[in-house]
Amino acid sequence: MATKSNKAFNDLPLLPPKQSLVETIAILKQESKSAVALAELKGLTNTLPNPNILINAVILKEAQASSGIENVITTQDKLYQALYAKSAKPDVATKEVLRYREALLMGTRLIKERGFLNTNGIIAIQKELEENNAGLRKLPGTALINDLTNEVIYTPPDNFDTISDLMKNLEEYLNNDADDISPLIKLAIQHYQFESIHPFYDGNGRTGRIINVLYLILKGLLNEPVLYLSSFIIQNKGDYYRLLQEVRTKNNWEDWILYMLKGIEQTAQSTIVQINKINLLFNETQKLVQEQFPRIYSKDLIEQLFIHPYCKIEFLVENLKLNRKTAGNYLKTLEELGILAAEIKGKEVIYVNTKLYKLLKRGSLERG
Repeated sequence: MATKSNKAFNDLPLLPPKQSLVETIAILKQESKSAVALAELKGLTNTLPNPNILINAVILKEAQASSGIENVITTQDKLYQALYAKSAKPDVATKEVLRYREALLMGTRLIKERGFLNTNGIIAIQKELEENNAGLRKLPGTALINDLTNEVIYTPPDNFDTISDLMKNLEEYLNNDADDISPLIKLAIQHYQFESIHPFYDGNGRTGRIINVLYLILKGLLNEPVLYLSSFIIQNKGDYYRLLQEVRTKNNWEDWILYMLKGIEQTAQSTIVQINKINLLFNETQKLVQEQFPRIYSKDLIEQLFIHPYCKIEFLVENLKLNRKTAGNYLKTLEELGILAAEIKGKEVIYVNTKLYKLLKRGSLERG
């Protein structure tokens, strides 16, 4: 198969693809459903007492799932411990997932500050993710190989100038609002193109999935990175790689775009369900504290327990301006109420919001 097919793959066409291939009746129908679900998610996010409650949880789950696609496996408990417990000594996989989290947060800041996403921004995200300065690929020899058969599935462009030109073209496509193609359809197109350019030595898959969420913010379809799209991809991993390949070999844009659009719709819907559950639990917790211990109740206190499922005295001291003794008493009182569960981590005490933690953990991609 080889040489002839690989040569053809190296000739990756510039964007955009032919409009008739990416705006079929089936695609337009699904795009409408996906847009409705995403708009509902965006609106519902604003009903949370504090958007950071969802943002923090979704970013961590997205980081975990996206890394899981690349077989970098850790657990939610390890991630929260690494973030909040001073004594925690995270393993290599946990550190790698937390770098994804930082790269996504950095990319979100870039989008909000600049209002565009360019090649330099994408390189900065990959640098944060991989902790190296390698930049765009300059050496040939990169190939995507089937782990089971050792067959070369795809050889991306391997000339630096070609890669640079393709990235420039992608950058223009990402930031162009002059065409009348739906941003959701364009998201699927740009994701295929980025993965096919494969511009970096490492971290292409995770960088590409970060770009997906950033693109939705760039186009005003979300205010924050609260779409946990990697969960859909990992649950449908075989289809993901098969359909990427079918665009290359069969020009099958329709099935690829439908796959991505359905992923957006289903992920938005599941996040909507989770927001409603978080809101319900917040209200129940608020009512319980108001009734049982009105002297310590404040909405800001309850928010802290939800923003930080792993809470500790320092958070209340810093964010609520309480002294350490008062903060400690508040957390112990909430433990007595059954809202929090104390865990000793090294020399410090971590208070886990157990019901929220279980709610956030449900559906997370852990093994073992």
